[in-house]
Amino acid sequence: MTLRHLRIFVAVCEEGSVTLAAEKLYLSQPAVSLAIHELEEHYGVRLFDRISRKLYLTSAGNRFLEYAVHISSLFDEMERDIQNWDTLGALRIGSSITIGAALIPKAVALYSQQYPDVEIKMVIDNSQVIEKKVLANEVDFGLLEGAVHDPNLVAQDFAEDQMLLVAAPGHPLAQKEQPLLPQDLKSQRFLLRERGSGVRELFESVLLAHDLSVEPSWESINAESIVEAVVQGLGVTALPYALVKQDLAAGRLTALTVEGMDFRRKLKIIYHKNKYLSRSAKAFLELCRQLASQFLLDSNP
Repeated sequence: MTLRHLRIFVAVCEEGSVTLAAEKLYLSQPAVSLAIHELEEHYGVRLFDRISRKLYLTSAGNRFLEYAVHISSLFDEMERDIQNWDTLGALRIGSSITIGAALIPKAVALYSQQYPDVEIKMVIDNSQVIEKKVLANEVDFGLLEGAVHDPNLVAQDFAEDQMLLVAAPGHPLAQKEQPLLPQDLKSQRFLLRERGSGVRELFESVLLAHDLSVEPSWESINAESIVEAVVQGLGVTALPYALVKQDLAAGRLTALTVEGMDFRRKLKIIYHKNKYLSRSAKAFLELCRQLASQFLLDSNP
């Protein structure tokens, strides 16, 4: 079994066809079929079910694909890192939306001054998407909010921030004496981030601890659109302080305090447990840790 076998297997999985994989790899169809046969013979398992001239991954095939993708990507990583050891190449970073807005621009700017020959490739999306990209080795590491769900990921806390429940100053909840009681949130119109975001996950887990649940009237990946809707009196939302502090200072929003509800959370650095982090990658993570104290000062009420 060789790296060539793994690459052929991954190509067949990606293309869903021996013929298309052969075309992609500039190999003959018999050569691709032979490689798959040799893999199945070597491990004594069936990797594909062949039904009606179509290929379907078996359970063993799905498991093998995880290893094949990881091993292939590690080899590519070794080639890139050894040839361009910490002076050239690219650093692929994934970030959740809040961190991407509040911390990443400054971190990347400072990092680029120290490592001008390292190209930064950023992906900013919700925490669930970033976690999947780290697992698939589409990014070298991620910075996100909330819980980490896969045991193959290493997660390190690097900062803490505060999420706030906010409404327009004229909203009925804003007019009530603070702190509010959890039951005051019942039957309110909530405007929330999409499922899969760290913000949404934390908000729902805090409510669940108080035997509450809500069905949002608005869902959006765009925090700015949520803020504007709340300012117009369309409902209540929960967002990180970093994303609402200017509107709070301008009096467009009011923070709501609910008795017994704590919306603090840890911000995390995540990477695959088998991931080799280069010196330049570690330097970026260390820079994020150094900036964390300033991030906290700027991002918490």
